[in-house]
Amino acid sequence: MNKKTFILIPSRIGSTRLSKKPLINISGISLIQRVYTNINSLKLDTYIATDSNEILEHVLKFTKNVVMTNPKHISGTDRVFEAATKLNINDDDLVINLQGDEPFMPHDLISRLIKDFTNKDCDVISASHPIYNEDDITNKNCVKVIINSSGYAQNFERELSFKPDNGVMRHIGIYGYKYKTLAKIINLEPTPSELEYKLEQLRFLDNNLSIYMTQYEQEVPSGIDTEDDVVKAEEYLKYNDC
Repeated sequence: MNKKTFILIPSRIGSTRLSKKPLINISGISLIQRVYTNINSLKLDTYIATDSNEILEHVLKFTKNVVMTNPKHISGTDRVFEAATKLNINDDDLVINLQGDEPFMPHDLISRLIKDFTNKDCDVISASHPIYNEDDITNKNCVKVIINSSGYAQNFERELSFKPDNGVMRHIGIYGYKYKTLAKIINLEPTPSELEYKLEQLRFLDNNLSIYMTQYEQEVPSGIDTEDDVVKAEEYLKYNDC
């Protein structure tokens, strides 16, 4: 049986910092539509996983690839797992969890991530790029990843506990894993470090799951978390054909 790749985009209505964030207008197009249409051009199996009828009704205007999920999920990973289960994804298929607030994910990064997952021995794959903006070093919303010489994540931090070097990069909000690994992850209890720092990926490391980091050299625009991010996204669109 040929292994397939699925891109699943969790999209919940209850954002605390930006009301109804997936539906926010960014230069005439909603955030969730920008995320989906950008990635769907890769012609992979791409679906939106949502908890909201309002988002569902909006999404159906541009695609039928949407899965309704339980509104009580505490993480995007749980939402992605439910959607993957409903889609009958096979154990060894690659599931890419692309956060629903990342409208500018580069296509070549996705392609490289898929290739690295095939060629590297890892439980989870994610991505990073060098820190180009010094403000990101102290920005708690910018997650930093410490990478060892073999390319695997050693730790993730919001506030660095040491002076950054070449092994410290900015984490990009994307994950990939086999469906059977995803099924294992969602049954793991949140760990103390995950709860303290609000970084779900620490649960993976705390349970000895290896995370290979696809290293991307170009800067990827930040995801949309605040009103300031919306302004920056609109500025980005003025100079880039997206």
